[in-house]
Amino acid sequence: MQFLIKATDGANMLPQRLAVRPRHLENMAQVKGTVLCAGGLLDEAGKMRGSVLILDVERREDLEAYLRSEPYVAAGVWEKIEVEPLNVVLVNGQKLGN
Repeated sequence: MQFLIKATDGANMLPQRLAVRPRHLENMAQVKGTVLCAGGLLDEAGKMRGSVLILDVERREDLEAYLRSEPYVAAGVWEKIEVEPLNVVLVNGQKLGN
């Protein structure tokens, strides 16, 4: 199952985001193979204001476990998290889904 996660940072969280970012990247590296795509949402000035991730997990519970382990969640960087089921068809031009 694939899921799209859109997480929006709280107000004035850029300094906190940058401080926590190394732990966030390390955490994503530990779930290697699960994270199909990830990146920062940018504001008009090109500064990060949130994140988008596409995860490929066995069960919804695995997604919830990932979010519980996410340093941006623990540090209060992400204020709003939206999760949508997704049917990923291509990754780097290679067929993945149906």
